[in-house]
Amino acid sequence: MSPLDSLALSCDRAQNTQQLSLVASVLLAQGDRREEVRSVGQHIFTVLESRPPEGSSLRHLLPVLSKVLSLAPGALQEDQTNLLSKRLVDWLRYASVQQGLPHSGGFFSTPRTRQPGPITEVDGAVASDFFTVLCTCQHFTEDQWLNVHAFSMLRAWLSHSGPEHPSSPEADDKSELEGSTLSVLSAASMASHLLPPRERLREVAFEYCQRLIEQSNRRALRKGDSDLQKACLVEAVLLLDVLCLQDPSLLYRTLSCLKAVLARLGADPGSVRVLVPLAQFFLNHGEAAAVDSDTVYQHLLTRLPSEHFHSPVLAVEVLRFCTSNLALFDSHFLRLLKSCFPNLFKFLAWNSPPLTAEFVTLLPALLDVGTAVEMLHTLLDLPCLTATLDLQLRSSQTPSERPLWDVSLRIPSCLEAFRDPHFQDLFQYLLRTKARGSAERLTSLHQLLQPMASCARVAQCAEAVPTLLHAFFSAVTQFADGALINQLALLFLERSDSLFQVPQYEARVHRVLSAQFLALCKQKPSLVVELSRELLEFMGSVSGVHSGASMFTCVVWAIGEYLSVTCDRRCTVEQINKFFEALEALLFEVTQSRPSANLPRCPPQLVTALMTTLTKLASRSQDLIPRVSLFLSKLRTLGQSPAASPVYSEEDAGAIRSRATELLTLLRMPSVAQFVFTSSADMCQPRYHRDTNTALPLALRMVSQLVEKEDGVLPS
Repeated sequence: MSPLDSLALSCDRAQNTQQLSLVASVLLAQGDRREEVRSVGQHIFTVLESRPPEGSSLRHLLPVLSKVLSLAPGALQEDQTNLLSKRLVDWLRYASVQQGLPHSGGFFSTPRTRQPGPITEVDGAVASDFFTVLCTCQHFTEDQWLNVHAFSMLRAWLSHSGPEHPSSPEADDKSELEGSTLSVLSAASMASHLLPPRERLREVAFEYCQRLIEQSNRRALRKGDSDLQKACLVEAVLLLDVLCLQDPSLLYRTLSCLKAVLARLGADPGSVRVLVPLAQFFLNHGEAAAVDSDTVYQHLLTRLPSEHFHSPVLAVEVLRFCTSNLALFDSHFLRLLKSCFPNLFKFLAWNSPPLTAEFVTLLPALLDVGTAVEMLHTLLDLPCLTATLDLQLRSSQTPSERPLWDVSLRIPSCLEAFRDPHFQDLFQYLLRTKARGSAERLTSLHQLLQPMASCARVAQCAEAVPTLLHAFFSAVTQFADGALINQLALLFLERSDSLFQVPQYEARVHRVLSAQFLALCKQKPSLVVELSRELLEFMGSVSGVHSGASMFTCVVWAIGEYLSVTCDRRCTVEQINKFFEALEALLFEVTQSRPSANLPRCPPQLVTALMTTLTKLASRSQDLIPRVSLFLSKLRTLGQSPAASPVYSEEDAGAIRSRATELLTLLRMPSVAQFVFTSSADMCQPRYHRDTNTALPLALRMVSQLVEKEDGVLPS
């Protein structure tokens, strides 16, 4: 921004095209406060319409013009559009085929200069056709530089200008002749100078792309030229896609060009980047061209992620192709996409920070009843997959010149395990390319890969998993039926103590799983009764109390909230008694055991949740009230004896004593306790809270008075 409002730049004072380019770049960066964008565009076209001064080059203005088009697409008039189209035709098709002269001057310059030779191809052969960006020479002429710059802005300009009348009868007539002999024979006449400027530009652009595809088949002498070939091949396919969208009569001529590109995919591993543009082309035109594009899609979703998961450019391009075309995919492609989700997750495991947002968008399209359970397992094992991909790269026969892994991490034991045939099945399951419909327990792999838990890439992946889990549950709850909800809840219980031990990963995942377990119970209140046997087994492990306290607390709360006849008619007194005995034994064990290095103290939140759940169950089976009252009476003195004081802080012990007092007060009136702890679903209706004549406000006031009265007689 300008340091002073009175200090302003203007294109009027620019002396040459290079100065105009610099001034215009600053003006465009400042925003369109005084219609600077339109003003810059008009100045550039004024220069284009006139003969540039000696020594000035128009190529400095083309990048600025591309920026103007992106900022203000409607800033150009019809005559200006036609003018630029004509100039682009000249620059693209009629650049010099002779090399430029070297710059002369200085002490060692001589008046005798060799005549420039012809331009050459990347393989060293003399070029036999017009100049393109893939032609090579020692010195470029000005019009050759303009050719290169024009090609770099060609796709943006074609997308901006577009067809004059895309749905006109003439366009329909052209599409009817696609592939016919007439359309092939008329190709020469269409290239004539009698065509309108934009149609003429499309024809020249098509010829340019044809030539680039032919040049990309040549064996380059230098690595830089080989890389340029691949980049130009990608751009050529993207341009052909735009051209065929604007002029359908070019479609069948384009298909004959792309056959050569398709043939290269199997022979040249370096040409994989063209897969995404090819897939986009067939997605846009496959139905009209009546071609089988399944081979391209299979290659894109199977081989490419498996072999090139470490390429960030390919990862971004594949994911953006999937997310931006979700509305265009047919049922066949969606089935293929869902079946290949384990392969796509390799991109995520290796490039998790930049791709997390893309996968949050893509996850709903990958999910259905058949993939949900396997996908949740895959998400929970994502850091383990990252470690396995690292090992796969380390053990490859042809490692890259610059290792893609952390060279400071020495893990010989992990590499030996990766090569051990005994563990091959587990590693191959992690590296599978398609969904199998089942999940493998990977606990043994978690132990083998533990030395890699400190790897930076594994830690980054672990940080992304909670965000992905939230996206997963947000999507899966939209279609989950009762059977799937049961499967997911069982998976929560199973995986709560079976996670890859990355620092802080387990705690983050437990927070998500515990909140989602409560959401599943709310969506299906009968869940606790249906999974009573599995929940009892889960509650029988004291080790789970300390390793996953948040998950354990939510399960305990859900038992107290949903184990009742109100939620499920199948709930029996026998079930209530079994849960009561299990939770009573658990509460006794966690409050009486002394903390140690191997067994830390039980969180006070879990203790109060256990106390509350036991009271809820006793209110539904009143024979249990004396037992829970006796236990709560003991807990009212928690922390008051010197022996118990080190276990909980005074604040935590006070919270436990306060909860015990409240629960005891409620149990003295069993009917009130049952009313408070087992309220019906109607209690959520607003009228029960607004109408003072209903029973709920009266009951709450009565309970409050009882609790306050009891608090007054507590020993200080």
